[in-house]
Parts: sequence; structure tokens; C-alpha cells
Amino acid sequence: MMTLEKFEEASEKVKEVILPTNLIYSEYFSGQTGNKVYLKPENMQYTGAYKVRGAYYKISTLTEEERKKGLITASAGNHAQGVAYAAKIFGVPATIVMPTTTPLIKVNRTKSYGARVVLFGNVYDEAYQYAEQLAEKQGLTLVHPFNDETVATGQGTIAMEIFKELPTVDMILVPIGGGGLAAGVSTLTKMLNPKIKVIGVEPAGASCMKASLEAGKVVTLDGVSTIADGTAVKTPGDKVFPYIQKNVDDIISIDDHELIGSFLDVMENHKMLVENSGLLTVAALHHLKCKNKKVVSIMSGGNMDIITLSSVVQHGLIQRDRVFTVSLKLPDRPGELEKVAGILANMQGNVIRLEHNQFVSINRNDAVELRITLEAFGTEHKKEIIGTLEKNGYEVREEMPTALY
Repeated sequence: MMTLEKFEEASEKVKEVILPTNLIYSEYFSGQTGNKVYLKPENMQYTGAYKVRGAYYKISTLTEEERKKGLITASAGNHAQGVAYAAKIFGVPATIVMPTTTPLIKVNRTKSYGARVVLFGNVYDEAYQYAEQLAEKQGLTLVHPFNDETVATGQGTIAMEIFKELPTVDMILVPIGGGGLAAGVSTLTKMLNPKIKVIGVEPAGASCMKASLEAGKVVTLDGVSTIADGTAVKTPGDKVFPYIQKNVDDIISIDDHELIGSFLDVMENHKMLVENSGLLTVAALHHLKCKNKKVVSIMSGGNMDIITLSSVVQHGLIQRDRVFTVSLKLPDRPGELEKVAGILANMQGNVIRLEHNQFVSINRNDAVELRITLEAFGTEHKKEIIGTLEKNGYEVREEMPTALY
């Protein structure tokens, strides 16, 4: 059982490994939402995520015999690093089964702590099933990433810190994958002050908790599809599910495209790298139907590989109309390209790619295609550029940009 005594014990224990992640008041998100928004930056932990809390506390409660057998877990990355790091501190071997789709940075960081990494399956659930098989075959001690009350208690220590810093908090937003973090945070929150609202946030492409709450029992999704890999779980934990039923007030589902915008907002306004799962609660700020409330957004992790980072940045710039591509036709005669370039220069449009295709028409005097990818200041600037080109007699067609880098 998760009790106040256990939460207090865990809060003291995890201080041995965690870094302070003091609340950050966000003027930007407060202004955007009409609430007083505070960020809980668990992405700043040594392992890059909150998961070290639950892993370390769980391992600390194991017997010497259980630890000597060696540890095993399955994880999409953050729990893997938490277990690997904690196992290194305790001086015990650890095997981590990770999905083959896990970002490279998470795989390499896990290995750097001395753990043995086994890649198996396309999603977390498949990796976990294989970890169970290895645990039984090799006699290893299994440390579940979320379906464990002791692990959830360790994760819930985040709520203790929030209350110490902001005792008058009105609402806490917490990411949900399998449910360990949400169970721990919501349970301790309600113990400390039952009036506080706890809202769980999960990706729309992996909304297993919302489906389970609606069904009144744990259900398994047919599949998951989301860029929030850390919360891409098909089946929530049955041990933590009752705590969520009792203590989580609502669930918000977030589409992937919202995470892209949230990434740019956090990066540009708070200079922090937060992974897609950690951005769920940031995106959820715009779904709240309240005003003038003190809201804490738990940003659960910051482990993002460079390829994913590059993709999110590019899609974000396109989504916000700060990069766009247009094609226009012009006669194939000297000076036409210079004329278009002059219009763009006067409009402060920065050309980043130019393609001049003379073979779009058999009659080159009739039309040559010019495809231009530009940087703009945003939607209004983009409209002004396109409008000016059209006023100068060009037929403009907008297209999807290709990769920028």
C-alpha cells in the first residue's frame, strides 16, 4: 500500500540520488493560459528524467539476496536509465530490455551506467513480456517500470516537493503512460490536500488509461502510435490502476501535433530540452477550462535523440508558418528570377532553398517553375509575402517543404 509514512520515507531516500528541480514560474504560459503556471523540470535530473526516483527507492527496499540475483526491467528509456544508474550505485548487475524503436541516446546512456541492454519488440509491452521470460529463465529480480506500488511511491515524491514549494497549488498536471507516476503523485496529493485537482495527460495515440477508466477496468489497446515514446503503452498497470481511479480527477488526451508546438514554446521561452512525453502536460495547459489558478506542469523527462530533435524542430517551424514553400510560374527570360528575388528581399523573406525547373512546360517561353523555400516571422508575414507575389502577377501555389537539413 502507498501510505504517507512510505512517501515520507521515499522522499528522504531519493535525496541521495536526485538533483533539485525547483519550480519555475512561467510568465509565457501564464500569459497564454490565464493561469499562474509553474513548471516542474524533471528533465533536469542526472538521468534526464524522474524515473530514477522510483527505481532507486524500489532497489533500496529489496533484500540483499534479491539484489545479488541481478536486476532486470523493460523500458522505453527513462526507467532503463533510472534502474541502470541505481544498480550501479548499489553495485549490482542490471539487464535492460528496450524496444528496438528506442531513441539511440537512451540506449547509449543506459549502457554508460554499466547495464546490459537487450533490444526486443517494437513497443514497450513486447519488451516487457521478453523481460519476464528472461527473469524467469535466469532467476533475475524484476523491477517493473510502473506497475509496482513501491516504484509509484518513489515517483510520488515529486508531489512532496511541489507542496513544500507551493502549498497553495490548485492543480497538478501529470503525464500518464503505464500509470506509475500518476498513481504516486495523485495519491500523495490527495493525502496532503484532497481539494487539489490532479489531471492526467496522455497521448491520443496511446490513450490506454482513458480507455481503462471509461471501461472501469484495465483494458489493452490494439496498438499505439505516438511520437511520445516514453508514454507509448498499450496496457496500464493493474496494481496502480485503482489509485488512479480514486485520485486522478480527469484525463486529457493530446495529439502529436500539439507536442511539436509545445517543444518550440519550451525551448524558445525557457531554454530547456524536454522530450515529447514530458511535453504532454505543457500542451494540456491550453485545454484547461479554468482561470487564475496555480497550476503545476510536471515535465517528466528530457532524453531526446538528435534525429527526433531535428524532426520536431523542422515540423514545428512549418507548423508555425516560419518556414514555408511556394511554387510560381514565370517566363523563361533574363531578369525574371532577379525580379522575384527583389520582391522577397523587400519583404524580408529569407530564401533557404531555390529550385528553378525549365522543363515544367514544353513551351519555355510560356512558363518556368520556380520553387522557393523561405523563412518568415510567422503566419501574418507569410501571408504578406504570398500576397505581394500575387499582386505582382505571379500565380502562387503553396507546397509542403522537404527536409531542411
